[in-house]
Amino acid sequence: MALKFAANLSFAFQEHENFLQRYQAAKNAGSFKGVESGFPLDIPIDELCIARESAQIEHVHMNAFDGNSKGLAAVPGREEEFKQCLELSIKYAEALKCTRLHVLAGVFTGGITSKDNKVVTLWEETYIKNMKYAAQRLQESGITLLAEPISTIPGYFLTNTQQAINFIKKVDHSNMKLQLDMFHHQRTSGNLTQTLIDSMPYIGHIQISQVPSRNEPDSDGEVNYPYIFHQIAKLGYKGWIGCEYHPRGRTLDGLGWLAPYLID
Repeated sequence: MALKFAANLSFAFQEHENFLQRYQAAKNAGSFKGVESGFPLDIPIDELCIARESAQIEHVHMNAFDGNSKGLAAVPGREEEFKQCLELSIKYAEALKCTRLHVLAGVFTGGITSKDNKVVTLWEETYIKNMKYAAQRLQESGITLLAEPISTIPGYFLTNTQQAINFIKKVDHSNMKLQLDMFHHQRTSGNLTQTLIDSMPYIGHIQISQVPSRNEPDSDGEVNYPYIFHQIAKLGYKGWIGCEYHPRGRTLDGLGWLAPYLID
């Protein structure tokens, strides 16, 4: 079963306190051909590049810099800051040869809720405008724009898969794709098999972890991952699967689930 798994260096290999050491740790594990991460702003670009190149492993995906606010893409009045954060993100991604960037949407603040229709409309318009800009700007740099629904951040603007697909249609740019995190989707909607079938034309990246624990995607939880992996392969998905989970103990000790899917 030819699936490609990427270790998430912001979640895994925490036994290595130094983030840079996790590139080599992921390579040494023998289970990963790539890695992904959050945005490593506090680490100089040249040090990141040296660590990645030394480990000879691909950095396939990262979160964009979010202005330290869980995202800016949908936040009215912060459009210029959004563009500045995007440029910084591109600088890091290009240096690391990373070709997928998850751009966070933002969080409702000051008592605003998803029931405030006028405000929500303004946020939706802002999101569409900013993501149109980001899709084009990232395409110029050879980077795919990703939108991920998130279930764990209170007040987050983008919370479910169908909402994300609707925005992808409205943005209407070939360079904007869905980042389908199976953990978040199971929490908000379930029905994973049909969702994979319906969403596959829009998917640009997949992430996995068990529900409800957000630990290894093994048998200890709600999701039957062997079945899910079979469905993903059956549907012809050729992209990366990011392992965005918290290991229960040492990362290496919890990789037994991955053994049947290793590729040459």
